[in-house]
Amino acid sequence: MARVGAAGGLALCGAVGGLLAAAVAVPAVVGAGVVGNATAETFTELPPPPREEPLPELTRILDKNGKKIAQFYYQNRRSIPIGQVSRPMRNAIIAIEDARFYEHAGLDVKGTLRALVANAQAGGIKQGGSSLTQQLVKNILVNRAESERDRDSARVQSIRRKLAELRYALSLEEVYTKDEILERYLNIAYFGAGAFGVQAAAQRFFGVDAARLTLVQGATLAGAVRTPYWTDPSLGKEQQARLLERRNLVLERMEQLRMATPQEAARAKAEPLGLRMQAEGGGCGASRFPYFCAYVQAEMLTSSAFGYSKADRERRLQRGGLTLRTTLDPIAQEAAERAISARVAPKDTEVAAEAMIQPGTGQIRALAASKHYGRNPNRATSINLPADREHGGGMGLQAGSTFKIFTLATALAKGWRFGQGFNTPGAYVPSEGFTNCAGDKVNAPNATIYNASGEGKGGPYSLELGTWKSSNIFYMMLERDVGLCDVVKTARALGVKRADGGPLAEVPTFTLGVNEMDPLTVAAAYATFGARGRYCRPVAITEIIERDGRKVSVPPSCSQAIEKPVADAVNRVLSGVFTQGTMRGQSIGRPAAGKTGTNNSYTSAWFAGYTPDLAAAVSVGDIRGSYKYPLTGVQIGDSYYGSVQGASLPGPIWVDSMQSALRETAATSFVAPDMWRFGGGYTPGLKELIKAQERQERRRERRARERDEFGDYPYEDYGDYFDEPDTRSNPDNRDTRGNPDTRANPGGRGDAGNAGGW
Repeated sequence: MARVGAAGGLALCGAVGGLLAAAVAVPAVVGAGVVGNATAETFTELPPPPREEPLPELTRILDKNGKKIAQFYYQNRRSIPIGQVSRPMRNAIIAIEDARFYEHAGLDVKGTLRALVANAQAGGIKQGGSSLTQQLVKNILVNRAESERDRDSARVQSIRRKLAELRYALSLEEVYTKDEILERYLNIAYFGAGAFGVQAAAQRFFGVDAARLTLVQGATLAGAVRTPYWTDPSLGKEQQARLLERRNLVLERMEQLRMATPQEAARAKAEPLGLRMQAEGGGCGASRFPYFCAYVQAEMLTSSAFGYSKADRERRLQRGGLTLRTTLDPIAQEAAERAISARVAPKDTEVAAEAMIQPGTGQIRALAASKHYGRNPNRATSINLPADREHGGGMGLQAGSTFKIFTLATALAKGWRFGQGFNTPGAYVPSEGFTNCAGDKVNAPNATIYNASGEGKGGPYSLELGTWKSSNIFYMMLERDVGLCDVVKTARALGVKRADGGPLAEVPTFTLGVNEMDPLTVAAAYATFGARGRYCRPVAITEIIERDGRKVSVPPSCSQAIEKPVADAVNRVLSGVFTQGTMRGQSIGRPAAGKTGTNNSYTSAWFAGYTPDLAAAVSVGDIRGSYKYPLTGVQIGDSYYGSVQGASLPGPIWVDSMQSALRETAATSFVAPDMWRFGGGYTPGLKELIKAQERQERRRERRARERDEFGDYPYEDYGDYFDEPDTRSNPDNRDTRGNPDTRANPGGRGDAGNAGGW
């Protein structure tokens, strides 16, 4: 195969070389007819040099401190000036490709004929037939091609193309100096193994900069450039043997041209290739922080900062050469990764994902997940689990009771007060009072709503108690009272949209979180309250540094979505989740607010929370399909769960990650709410309930003292000391562990309108 290819190339080289030599002589021939006149005109009226598009180069991603965390590219290249290329490398490429480079004006007839003779004697291509300038022209034309068809046309072996290349080469020689032409060639050429340009090739083959390339190394790279696929050392020993042979040919030619002494050439030829192949190091899979890298890459394709159209943005991504300063905080990122990996293993089909964002700026501080990012289906995924589909994510998971925050904020904005509430029934049917934002009635007379665990006890719930206990019935009644559409509008103002990009399901169970979400969108919505109502669109890139050094800042996109006093009031209520509610006993040691979310039939579990300095959301679900594989009776990491709830797995991940992420940040308190505006509410029967609870607590304390004093005797021996407990002391029938809401979608999947899952 190789011999046939070489012979074919030799024949073509000979034919084209003869044609070019004849073509140059044609203008001097008198009476050559039409062909002669056309050819003469071809070489006397030269076109301007070919238009040069910026070379595709790698794009570097920096964290918020300026440290590189990733790079990606269409072509692995970093252009450098000629002064940063070693002299042995420059000599080697000239020796094997164009020995008379500094003597000719774009076409070396003498050199071409000499190459033809040498190649004929060798039975293969030992020396190039085209000048370096002609080769540069060919690469420029391929590089600027917009389609594969255009690129094929630029590569096709034809007389017409060779003549066009020659005309452009002559034109280039009139515009640029020889060193400028050589610099352009060394930066555009492909050397094999995915390395474009001499700097990338030096790094890829030997792990050094082009300025440090030795005689042996320079001759190796010069030998690779003619047949980069045939001699690609990353493909195996056969290709390496060919590369060694090519290197020695370069050394022989350098000796002939007195660019190396016979002794230097002999010593160099006696050495092995000395390859120290480096990983290509490109793409998000090679990054320490792959999920964040994938988000940045997707942002380049969706943000208007990188082009007005999708085609413009794709072109810019391919061209690269950018340095992007991002918002990633390595402390927060590592905190999220540690907290997740401590509880969920990469091999688990149950997956945890977390997003962290800074309130008031929208800057994404961390994106993490329990699966490795990559193509291995057992331990890795190519889905950007913490993000929405637009940024490489999937369908998301139903957000459960984390959505109750939007109903709470709407109620407070409409005049509800602390302590205000309903005396709720044991079950609720949303048969009337629900209208979507299109004005359509969306009642669900066939759905029955229950509180935690499906138990039917009702009772009085205030705004606070209904939130702390995550009462489904209370929040359904509250949503009806303040208006479903207004709750939806509040959510939209806080950037809420479905992970799959579809329209929000505006159904009665909206407040119970029937819409599938991604952690970043939920975290950004919750961050709004940490910033006293200021919503900021999530942003990963703060500054774009062009290849010429120009800097373009990317400002935040923020708006006052919630009144400050309303946000302060929400913060007061949600702070109680840690002291009185479903997260009681779990704390990050500073003021914080948040909400658990556990979906119907345990299809997914969430915790979202925030401080004034940082917000985060954690989701857990089965990557194979949340409805098909509920989180019941599962082994996750080193622990067994009868059922995964918001407070049992997402909550602890959130607590540990937030504690570590904020360890170097001074604690900031929430602003106290305006009690003149929000205090003084009333809930029928609530005071009586509280008194009954206090009586029962006193009974428990009395029983404990008596057991300590008298021992544990049967109840009947103590008569009235052991009254039956007040059945109103636990109106939502939770167990004493404070387990969170487990029926966030009592209406079933039909209310959500899709199958859910990633």
